[in-house]
Amino acid sequence: MSAPRGMRRALPLIAALAALLTVSACGSGGTTGGGPGGDGRTIRIAYQSFPSGDLIVKDQGWLEKALPEYTVKWTKFDSGASINTAFVAESVDLAAIGSSPVARGLSAPLNIPYQVTWVLDVAGDNEALVAREGAGISSVKDLAGHKVATPFSSTSHYSLLAALDRAGVAPSKVQLLDLEPQDILAAWTRGDIDAAYVWLPTLDELKKSGKTLVTSRELAASGKPTLDLGVAATSFVTAHPQAVAAWRKAQARALDLIHDDPDAASAAVGRQLGISPKEAAAQLEQGIFLAPADQASATWLGRPGRAGGLVENLRSAAEFLVDQKQIDAAPDLKSLEKSVYVEGLDDDVKN
Repeated sequence: MSAPRGMRRALPLIAALAALLTVSACGSGGTTGGGPGGDGRTIRIAYQSFPSGDLIVKDQGWLEKALPEYTVKWTKFDSGASINTAFVAESVDLAAIGSSPVARGLSAPLNIPYQVTWVLDVAGDNEALVAREGAGISSVKDLAGHKVATPFSSTSHYSLLAALDRAGVAPSKVQLLDLEPQDILAAWTRGDIDAAYVWLPTLDELKKSGKTLVTSRELAASGKPTLDLGVAATSFVTAHPQAVAAWRKAQARALDLIHDDPDAASAAVGRQLGISPKEAAAQLEQGIFLAPADQASATWLGRPGRAGGLVENLRSAAEFLVDQKQIDAAPDLKSLEKSVYVEGLDDDVKN
């Protein structure tokens, strides 16, 4: 006998949460220490290895310099799904995470109490669907019957489903595999998968022996944009608004560096990714980075009392996930408006 649908969807989260709690003491995939639930002076940040201003902030130590009274602890995560699990476990305060996992996190059954505080980037050519050479795939329609990998609950997963929907291919006709980026690369090298939707830097490795079928930039143009967002636990925002303001100011500084001094930005990102500045520059050029002042615009986060377009973006992503039977129901606009933190944003983006 199978469990009810809602329970079946909750089981992977329960298993993941149990695994996280088991390994967090070892520092693998989660963090321990202070924060709102601990000594109140440790800021636990989840970051991911994609080229962004977040890596520049980490590389330059700007947050540590701005908040000397805090201990800042950075922990690498491989996907938004694992970051959501860490938020459920209350082991993360701030994070860089994709818009699709945020839409899922704000929906039932997760209902994670966090708020969007920043737009790190808009996905462009830095996320794409690539087919392996020799797999006999020349278009998205050809994916039927093939093994296609992507990290589930990620922006790439959302974009893959959008690409299949646009091409008229039912997901049930494709052998979808849930793999983290480093596992995708290993499976690709072994010839175990035929295609993958993933982000940089793994994407660049796949392109060396694969063909790009569609990019997130193309899907955005057709009405399915994805973003990388900065989020903060609501409890952390309430207890430490000055820390959130410092984090946003540091992120604004990083965006300015990307636009005004791309060589310095590329050097910082290259150090964090373990690649050359030239390679980092090529990866940064594939993303779309806002100007700091754009964060508070009507298109993105908005201002107090005037929700920005990000709310509609999250709503649209959640509705799409409902259509794809990934979640049961999308949050209403009012609750999503409360999930975007815009207090003090105008001042934070001025630097």
